[in-house]
Parts: sequence; structure tokens; C-alpha cells
Amino acid sequence: MKPDGVERRLIGEIVGRLEAKGLHVVAAEFRTIDAVTAERHYAEHAGQSFYIGLVAFITRGPSFVMVVEGPTETWKVVRGLIGATNPLEAAPGTIRGDLASDLRENLVHGSDSSESAAREIANFFPSLA
Repeated sequence: MKPDGVERRLIGEIVGRLEAKGLHVVAAEFRTIDAVTAERHYAEHAGQSFYIGLVAFITRGPSFVMVVEGPTETWKVVRGLIGATNPLEAAPGTIRGDLASDLRENLVHGSDSSESAAREIANFFPSLA
């Protein structure tokens, strides 16, 4: 959960949606993400016009970082619950469709593949990798 989700006090709502879908939180913590971790997390966007703003946003205050598990292809289940990156295009019933209204401040991040999930878990929770 990105800083805007924490600031808006949506942790319970968002975690509740994940758990209601049958997913289990296996690791979680509040963390103000440092610049090195943020740059590693968003490395594929380096050089893009929005990259500096993206790193500044994710490091501006506490995030609620977590790892969830579920049946096969958990990352696909999470992405479905999250909705489209642009909240204006996200379907009603999704986290972004119901709760977000800004492209950059879109509440949550979800891995987009099992490879990304493994990389991101190692970045935020190295003891789980």
C-alpha cells in the first residue's frame, strides 16, 4: 500500500478485500521506503519522464508493505482486485475503481508477474527470498 493509502487510512479496507478473496498476509510492516529501495523497485521506469516523481511519491511517507499468498498465481488474483493502473479506467468493485482517483496516487502496487513478485519480495523482505 502506497503512502496515499496509508494517509487516507485505507489499510483495513484494502487488506480486508485481499483476505475476503481468500488471500493470506504472510509478511507486513509499515516502512518509509528509502530512495535506494525505491529506485531498485522502479528500475524498469528509470529514464521515463515520470520516474523522479514516482520515486519522490513512494518515499514521501510510510507505506504498508506486505506479501500475500493464496492459491496458484496469486499475483493475478491481486492484480484483478487492484484494477487498472489508471483509476479512471479501473472497474467498479476493484480497489482503484472504488477508492482511487489519481493516476500517480493510485493507492496500491501489485506485482505483474511471478518473476516480478519474486524480485519485489526480495527487495522488501529479503529474509523471505
